[in-house]
Amino acid sequence: MGETQRHRAAKPSSWPAHGLNLVRGALIGTAETVPGVSGGTVALVVGVYDTAIGSASRLVTGVRLALADLPRGRGPSRALHEVRQVQWRVIVPLVVGMFAALVLMAGLVEGWVEEQPVHSRALFFGLVLASLWVPFSLASRAPLPNGASSPWRPGEILVALVSAAAAFVIVSLPPGEVEATPLVIVAAAAIAVSALVLPGLSGSFLLLTFGLYERTLSAVNERDFGYLGLFALGALLGLASFVKLMQWLLENRQRITLVVLTGVVAGCLRALWPWQDEDRALLAPDDQLGAAIGFAALGFVVVAGFAVAEHITKNRREAAARAAEAGAVPDGTGGRHRAGTQPYAGATAPRQDAEG
Repeated sequence: MGETQRHRAAKPSSWPAHGLNLVRGALIGTAETVPGVSGGTVALVVGVYDTAIGSASRLVTGVRLALADLPRGRGPSRALHEVRQVQWRVIVPLVVGMFAALVLMAGLVEGWVEEQPVHSRALFFGLVLASLWVPFSLASRAPLPNGASSPWRPGEILVALVSAAAAFVIVSLPPGEVEATPLVIVAAAAIAVSALVLPGLSGSFLLLTFGLYERTLSAVNERDFGYLGLFALGALLGLASFVKLMQWLLENRQRITLVVLTGVVAGCLRALWPWQDEDRALLAPDDQLGAAIGFAALGFVVVAGFAVAEHITKNRREAAARAAEAGAVPDGTGGRHRAGTQPYAGATAPRQDAEG
């Protein structure tokens, strides 16, 4: 995807654009409060995924360079160069909208989860079941190490089954065996924040499997700054490590990464079975079966709708990119311009970063 497509959410630079990025952030934040709905997928659908991930990577690199260079007396020039590449006019309203939505939605979601455990788990089950298609289809389309394309191979199916079994066992542990110690909170936050990096993965769902979903919502509603401080620390550490790690895995080990992810998400469905006792033992359906099926179907349709919207958005962008390429002709200076126009007079000048 070219730079124009990468930053189309950032243009033009105006107050309406800032307001639109606030709304985009609010949609991502709302998605992050609902297990099964991926904030990364929503970011893709609303057109800010590349900008957000690229800016996060630049910021992480800038902080790393500052920590490495300043103690050695090298000055902040390299770090500042990276920080200046961050699309701040997009990122600031995006983050503000996201956190505002998180705070507003936390109270609504927490109350419903506590009062209607069967209905809420059924909804989340449908959401996650539908979201399985995202990593599964991406893995199917990802190239093999030799560059060839192929449907899932027997070895990959085995890897997915092993991953699913491991996840199934982990989420079957009674809640008492997962104590919310500071280390657990930091680690869970670091892992959950990776959902913003990888579309199809839900951060709230990961917290739910760790047994920290309701605890985290409660901390937001009650302004438990001790818990939130630990969570924020974990999120920062997760961003600093997972952004780079996931970028590397998706660039160098994309197919097997998506295969493992598919298995993990499938195995974690066990945590969302609507009928469970306090120790997470599975129970048979009761007289709420009809309502549970309805909520599960609703969740499935919601995620399927996002997947369709993402597919349409992607196809439109690819079509626009092909049309732009087809409408460009050599300009005699080594560059290209649209047919029927003159080359831009400043074509040799450095490209300015897109602003939002």
